[in-house]
Amino acid sequence: MELGICTFVDNMPDPVTGKMISGHQRMQHLLDEIELTEQVGLDVFAIGEHHRVEYLVSSPAVVLAAAAARTKRIKLSSGVTVLSSDDPVRVFQDFATVDLLSGGRAEIMAGRGSFIESFPLFGHDLQDYDELFSEKLELLLKLNEQERVTWKGKHRASINNLGVYPRPHQQKLPIWIAVGGTPESVVRAGKLGLPLTLAIIGGEPHRFAPLIQLYRNTYLQSGHAAENLQIGINSHLFIADESQKAADLFFPPYAEIMGRIGRERGWGPMSRQQFEAMRTKRGSLLVGSPQEIIDKILYEYELFQNTRFLAQMSVGSLPHKEMMRSIELFGTEVAPVVRKAVQQQPA
Repeated sequence: MELGICTFVDNMPDPVTGKMISGHQRMQHLLDEIELTEQVGLDVFAIGEHHRVEYLVSSPAVVLAAAAARTKRIKLSSGVTVLSSDDPVRVFQDFATVDLLSGGRAEIMAGRGSFIESFPLFGHDLQDYDELFSEKLELLLKLNEQERVTWKGKHRASINNLGVYPRPHQQKLPIWIAVGGTPESVVRAGKLGLPLTLAIIGGEPHRFAPLIQLYRNTYLQSGHAAENLQIGINSHLFIADESQKAADLFFPPYAEIMGRIGRERGWGPMSRQQFEAMRTKRGSLLVGSPQEIIDKILYEYELFQNTRFLAQMSVGSLPHKEMMRSIELFGTEVAPVVRKAVQQQPA
């Protein structure tokens, strides 16, 4: 199993002190976190795309290019690219460039987006939400397969036998489909034979098992090779040396950001009681000591038989020192035990 980190690069005032660092300083912290992720032996670092005041990165490829210059081994992915409101040609070119800079380590995680700000920003109609993604994914996959492209669609100008450059260092860029729980999205990924990433940000993980089974069934029934099937799970995670310390550090920023989003979507505020319930063995939050995190990652592996696990670690404004310690514990104490346990599972 590949293990890595995903971040939306939250940049908000510290809910305890009220202080906020500059965007420049947060970016420097981010690059430190990426470097440490590689140093402690993790496999992937993914950066999300948002167009909101709470998040700092609207163009993951730009930041991943900086990360490419600071690392040598880890895979560098978007997490996600909001393909519905972007131009697939520019997405492909940007990530092909990251791939060249990194020596073949770039990936695209494409999704429809859980926020809507990018649609009016780039002149798209939300009524075309799914149609935009389907059409643009089709073009992105075609660009990845061939150098010269002829293509016609409804939401973008046609392309008539034009070359798209640069080409990536890899023969093809790995393109994952990221979903949040919509069966139609899972079926689309399975039919296309694309790797799937499922984000579990609430509820009980076992409730998502039927979606993963639906993906497996669709993938295999569509004639794709079983040995190429890849499934990623993305969960909120934070580790400290002691369980109580992890909870006390993570709860204030987590409650703040979930409260902000909740007010937009009609949710109530996050209580400490709800938070603690989500931290239990069957809950969606992986927040605690290294052993607690090991147990929960392996519990999710039992449910999903996933080939990748990404920890969404910065949720709200966590102190940089504590983020670095969490990454260190993930790489040095959690990852070796998880990898060994997965390797010992019968094929």
